[in-house]
Amino acid sequence: MLQIEQDHHRFRQIVRGKIRQNLRKYMSQSELIGRKGKQLVSIPVPQLDVPHFRYGEKGSGGVGQGEGEVGTPLGPGQGQQDGPGQAGSEPGEHMLEVEVSLEELAQLMAEELELPRIQPKGQDSIHEEKYRYNTIRSTGPESLRHFKRTYLQALRRQVASGTYDPRRPRVVPFREDRRYRSWTVTREPMANAAIIYMMDVSGSMTDEQKRIVRTEAFWIDTWLKSQYEGVQRRYVIHDAVAREVDEETFYRTRESGGTRISTAYEVCLQLIRQHYPPEQWNIYCFQFSDGDNWGEDNRRSIRLLREQIAPQVNLFCYGQVESPYGSGDYLRALESAVVPYHDNVLTSQIPDEEAIYDSIRTFLGKGK
Repeated sequence: MLQIEQDHHRFRQIVRGKIRQNLRKYMSQSELIGRKGKQLVSIPVPQLDVPHFRYGEKGSGGVGQGEGEVGTPLGPGQGQQDGPGQAGSEPGEHMLEVEVSLEELAQLMAEELELPRIQPKGQDSIHEEKYRYNTIRSTGPESLRHFKRTYLQALRRQVASGTYDPRRPRVVPFREDRRYRSWTVTREPMANAAIIYMMDVSGSMTDEQKRIVRTEAFWIDTWLKSQYEGVQRRYVIHDAVAREVDEETFYRTRESGGTRISTAYEVCLQLIRQHYPPEQWNIYCFQFSDGDNWGEDNRRSIRLLREQIAPQVNLFCYGQVESPYGSGDYLRALESAVVPYHDNVLTSQIPDEEAIYDSIRTFLGKGK
């Protein structure tokens, strides 16, 4: 059994190495999200073979058997010329589906992207401890003595020993008869982190851009869930107006019309005021857009972000996906009017799926 455990551990280490080696590629594939189970993700890795000896045919010669010339093949199939030939019989490369827990994926992300451990703000304890007086013990302070249980224990002892007289029903508890109320401590995880996603769903945001957003959000969720016992997620979409929606609507809605980013910020602030007091919650905001905002709305959007949102949240991340229709002006506006004043406001450009890896490193690398 010990040998099996050692082999399994070695196999897992090989798998971890393969996943780390190809993590950038995996993080850009939205197909992984479709493979997600409750706690496991199936990741394709190349077929893993344990090194072994391969024996040639009997009498075929080889090293140490007779003389040979430089370039002489050492076994069947070697030394043949390249080019078209008959159909082969050798197996090709196979892919192995390996199940990896989300917790292990988060750890691999941390190692590969060099993500630091997040230090939660607000309450010192991530768990809430509750005390329930639901047990009885034979020792304890006199203030917690359970008189009924003590009397019953003394009565049982006297009946068992034959000293109880029904005509003179007198029960005298001894020291060992005393019973005391006691408690158990339960540690209940607190939902102490909130993620608020905001996305522009106007006509300029294509399905390809939203697929990039969905893939990046999956990896952001995976990391933040590994850092907090409980995470709540809220979703806000907007064009010229904004509203809160569920997760499926967030990724599947496409509308037309203008764009007013300030409307998304107003909904975000409303969620914070009603549900997530900043002194008790760790709040993370992720906004995705193609940077095409109505010109006169930029001033209001920047003022809301700079004066109201940024001072209340752990981290505000703006990811600008590249669209053939978007102007991209909003990113430049943030970098000149907000980023220099708030180090918890970060921006990244996400032109394609390959940029997801670097975008997440930009957003989460500071461990806010």
